[in-house]
Amino acid sequence: MPKQVAEQLVSPPPTGRESLRQRYLSVRRFTERLCAPLETEDFVIQSMPDASPTRWHIAHTTWFFETFLLARAMPAYRPFHPQFAYLFNSYYNAVGRQHPRPQRGLLSRPTVSEIRQYRAGVDRQVTALLDNAAQLAEELRPIVEIGLQHEQQHQELMLTDIKHAFSCNPLLPTYRPADAAPDEAAAAPATLEWVGFDEGLRWIGCAGPGFSFDNEQPRHRVFVPAFELASRPLTSAEFLEFIADGGYARPELWLSDGWATVQQQGWCAPLYWRQSDGRWEQFTLSGLRPVDPHEPLCHVSFFEADAYARWAGARLPTEAEWEVAAEHAALAGNFVESERFHPAAAPRGQTPGRPLQLFGDVWEWTASQYLPYPGFCAPAGALGEYNGKFMCNQFVLRGGSCATPGSHIRRTYRNFFPPAARWQFSGLRLAR
Repeated sequence: MPKQVAEQLVSPPPTGRESLRQRYLSVRRFTERLCAPLETEDFVIQSMPDASPTRWHIAHTTWFFETFLLARAMPAYRPFHPQFAYLFNSYYNAVGRQHPRPQRGLLSRPTVSEIRQYRAGVDRQVTALLDNAAQLAEELRPIVEIGLQHEQQHQELMLTDIKHAFSCNPLLPTYRPADAAPDEAAAAPATLEWVGFDEGLRWIGCAGPGFSFDNEQPRHRVFVPAFELASRPLTSAEFLEFIADGGYARPELWLSDGWATVQQQGWCAPLYWRQSDGRWEQFTLSGLRPVDPHEPLCHVSFFEADAYARWAGARLPTEAEWEVAAEHAALAGNFVESERFHPAAAPRGQTPGRPLQLFGDVWEWTASQYLPYPGFCAPAGALGEYNGKFMCNQFVLRGGSCATPGSHIRRTYRNFFPPAARWQFSGLRLAR
């Protein structure tokens, strides 16, 4: 488990007996828990166009329930504020215009206090609706679940975005104090081994039961050639060898766009790494500390992951290969409920013949472009804009990170980002 989230905050797992109302309150309260370490001034800053202020995240997730649930369930519903739809709509063109994303940090109003009142007001009305299940039409129940999954996505973004904002501050603020330092011998990673998989027709994608986003469907067959997958993610120590060998200065290792980005951005190490007196340090949510060679490598782009794989004489796995391996691990007993919901509790010992640490350490870049599955059809209406329209110029990541709410992780989850993105908790696992 990386110490990046001493930093780790694990959301409560669903129990199966939990009512929709209880789950709603659990997820919403966890968002407030993530906000607890922040000062009021922290809520309003935006450190780059790809990130959003914490205030915007907690308002946008509230707007989602107001717009897609309350306004549909209650014909006479009146919005909390007539301009909030403009300020806190992210990208739903069918709903209306949006305030420009890069300018979210320029607004001092509405205040954090007003946003808290907004959340509380919407929560009262949603819980009243959920208190009387008979009033909740069947077609609205999936919207509640989508809204909760959507909020969990923003819980992770709240951590990644505030980490980036704090890293830009010369004071290097601490979001949360570090846990006690673990025993270094116990933290040593398992030996990297290669796990082989035979060729064949494989099923990938989600067919239920349980929630899945539309981009995880439909379940379908793909032919997967024989391959081998590394038994664990890459460590910082292994990436330091790439740096020491001049990896960032060797154009033959990089895709053309990746090399151009290295030159333009001056990359010489993963995001948040810096050298001090000849040693590497990294900024974390718990402050600045030495790079731990045993940790899974974190905060690298697709370009860096691809360059390292080429340097190592390997490659990145396709998302189909990754999912086949994850299913194999589940069938072999390596994917247990404690790992799905509480990654820190998962076993880390070497087990021959199956990959480890697939879930809850770092998002793992794959070689797959983010494209629709065969037969994919976006839902009608504004919610159809959730995933489908982003299927261009992005790559798929799998597995979930230490910042992903534990109950949000699943084997078929398809995360996606542009190839130069580094501010997410993203690492890599080799294939060949």
